[in-house]
Amino acid sequence: MSDKTHTYTNGEVTIVWKPSLCTHSKRCWLGLPAVFKPGQRPWILPEGADTQAIVDQVGKCPSGALSIRMNDEGGRPEDDRSIQDPT
Repeated sequence: MSDKTHTYTNGEVTIVWKPSLCTHSKRCWLGLPAVFKPGQRPWILPEGADTQAIVDQVGKCPSGALSIRMNDEGGRPEDDRSIQDPT
């Protein structure tokens, strides 16, 4: 499997997508279709919602394929944290 990583930012938050981890649960685009658009390229459009809505939705990713980095934290991509909903 590839360890390729894609990043998308709205200036406040960066969405990190690791395709090799994605299980295609559809939670991202069913929950926030203004940001996650699987039929388009790029398929993640972070300007489609406010930062908190993005953080909340990424936290529901069951596979960990999506994670976020708050841009003001100054972290590097390898420091990304996956925010997941425990339910």
